[in-house]
Amino acid sequence: MARGGAAARPVASGRLREQLFQPGRQLTSRSMNTPHPPNPEADAGANGDAAEAGSEADLLTHYDILRVRAANPGPLTLSGTNTWVVGRSPAWVVDPGPLLDEHITHLAAAIDARGGLGGVVLTHDHHDHAEAVRPLLETYPAPLAAGRGSVDILLSENVRFGPFEAVATPGHAADHFALVADGACFTGDAVLGEGSVFISPYRGAMAGYMLALTRLRLREDFNVLCPGHGPPVWEAHVKLEDYLAHRIDRENRLIMALGEGRRTIQELIDAVWPEVPEPLLALATATLAAHLDKLEDEQILPEGVERPKFERTEW
Repeated sequence: MARGGAAARPVASGRLREQLFQPGRQLTSRSMNTPHPPNPEADAGANGDAAEAGSEADLLTHYDILRVRAANPGPLTLSGTNTWVVGRSPAWVVDPGPLLDEHITHLAAAIDARGGLGGVVLTHDHHDHAEAVRPLLETYPAPLAAGRGSVDILLSENVRFGPFEAVATPGHAADHFALVADGACFTGDAVLGEGSVFISPYRGAMAGYMLALTRLRLREDFNVLCPGHGPPVWEAHVKLEDYLAHRIDRENRLIMALGEGRRTIQELIDAVWPEVPEPLLALATATLAAHLDKLEDEQILPEGVERPKFERTEW
C-alpha cells in the first residue's frame, strides 16, 4: 500500500493503441445472468482457508479468474497482495504485486498456462501492487495501463483496456481506478475483502472516495469484487453499501465530537477511532485529515481544530 512509481514502458504503436483503446467496445459478461452457486466449503463453517479456496474455485470455474496471492502479509496487506489473472489466450494481469521471486515465478507459470500475456493494468501504483511490473514485462513484453506514470495506456474514466473498463476511485491514491470486466470488479485498495481502507490526506480525497463508492454501488455490470487484499467478495453491492455506511458513520462521529468541543487530534482520534491499534494510528490520523478537509470544503468545520500535518499528503 505504500506509494511507489509505475514502471516505465515504451509507448505502444498506433495499431496496438487502436486494438487496446476501444471507446465503443461493449463489455460482455459470461456470468451476470448466472447466480453464484452454493459454496459447500464456505458454507461448511469455520475454516477461513477452506472458504477462500472454495470462493477462488468458483471464480476460476464461472469467471475464469485466478488469484495469485503474494507472500507479503501484514497489517496493511492482510494475507498478502492479490494479483489477478483474467482470461486466457491471452491472459491479462491486474496488479503484478510486490518484487518477490516466488510470487513472480507463480505468476509466470499462470501466464504460461493461459497462453501468454495480453497486457498489465494497475489499480494504482503503490509498490505492493506495482513493484513486479518491470521484471514481468521484461519476460513477457506487453502493454501497461495505469492512472499515471510512463505507461502505454493512461487510464481515465471509461477507458477500456483489453477486457477492462476503468472507473475512477480516488481516495486511497489519486491515481486509483477500479476495473470492471465480465461480471467482476477489481477494486484494488478502494475496497478490501476484509476491514476498511485508509484515505490519503490530499485535498478532495474523501469526497472523491465517497462519490466513487456511490457510483460503483449503482452499477449493475458486476456481481463479485476482486480486491487488492483479502478474499473475493460475492455480496458485491452489500459490501459497497457497508463501505459507504462506514465512511458516513465515521463522519457523523467526527461531527458529533466536534460538536462536543473536541479540537485536538488526540481527542478526535479517541472519539472516532477508539478501536484502532497503535501500529495503525498514523493511518487513522491520515484518514482524519481527509475527513477534516471534506468538512472544511463543505464549510462546516469549526474554528480552532488542530489539523494533522504530513511530509507528504499521499501515501
